Amino acid sequence: MLSKEIRALTTDEVGVKLDAAYQELFNLRFQMSTGQMKNTTRLTQVKRDIARLKTILRERELEAWYAAGRGA
Repeated sequence: MLSKEIRALTTDEVGVKLDAAYQELFNLRFQMSTGQMKNTTRLTQVKRDIARLKTILRERELEAWYAAGRGA
């Protein structure tokens, strides 16, 4: 998922995507430990997607904080 695609989503939708990504990461780790995983690069992709989602949520949080006048 690209950053511009994430930015087009609402904050609630980003939260839902983040929850889904954490669930997928859990499942991938479980598959890895049991030896069922065929595509090991997917683990890295999901971790990067989680980082992107969390970064954009934090950007929005800071943007709202500064807009409220608390950052000055």
